[in-house]
Amino acid sequence: MSVDLSRAESFLAGHARLLDRRRFELLSGRTGPDTVLAALDGYRNDDGGYGWGLEPDLRAPESQPGGALHAFEVFEDIAPVTTPRAVELCDWLDSVTLPDGGLPFALPVADPSAVAPFWADADPTVSTLQSTAFATGVALRVAAHDSAVAAHPWLERAAEYCFAAIDALDSAPHAIALSFAVRFLDAAYERYPAAAPLLDRLGRFVPDTGLVPVEGGSEGETMRALNFASVPGSPASKLLRPGVLEAELDELAARQQEDGGWTVDFASYSPVAALEWRGYVTVGALLTLKRAGRLS
Repeated sequence: MSVDLSRAESFLAGHARLLDRRRFELLSGRTGPDTVLAALDGYRNDDGGYGWGLEPDLRAPESQPGGALHAFEVFEDIAPVTTPRAVELCDWLDSVTLPDGGLPFALPVADPSAVAPFWADADPTVSTLQSTAFATGVALRVAAHDSAVAAHPWLERAAEYCFAAIDALDSAPHAIALSFAVRFLDAAYERYPAAAPLLDRLGRFVPDTGLVPVEGGSEGETMRALNFASVPGSPASKLLRPGVLEAELDELAARQQEDGGWTVDFASYSPVAALEWRGYVTVGALLTLKRAGRLS
């Protein structure tokens, strides 16, 4: 199944935020890292963290762990180029990390307008595996090409928290937390000996189809194989039945809509977030297909 990049670009022009349009230009080779980083800076705060709706359902200005996830994704996009913004983000994360080494699901917001309740109502005094794993997993992927991030003490603290939290699981975590925990272990696999046995243990909660319904989500909302392992041959891909990832990549390409974009299966909490999520997942689909060798 082929992807129509021209239609995708037209969709992004009409629906997506500037950041995702710049990310598309980067993956298609028509702009460089500096242009993408300039767009990302619009979401940055003076404390080194990111807010302002970088996580579309968290529109408050305050820096948040969710914003860190999306910022690190951009720092991964620009590899092998590095930016001091990545280490500055590690500094901010270190400043909000709790004593046990974990991150809270979200930090307090002054104005919860258009903020999803699960962000606005989060307890900022309790560490969660989901938030720590989603930030640390993508930070480890950045660390693979950025030695300053790799050496940052926050990364070690956060990784140790994730290992301990995963080791303590005696039942399946929420589907979204499970996917981020698996992705964290996949990213940690080469750097930390603890990752391999924990990935095997966590694998007992991942069906070999990669399909895990999201409890409490929208009707039909499901974590799929590509939410656990986006690249065939990766450590996490071994949790899945042979051929599942290849079929999912085919299905991902086939899900391009007539308007050129991709859709999401979860609820949005404001009209602008609904548009922004489609732009974000459209670029994400294209990046996934490119990294798996499905785009020329």
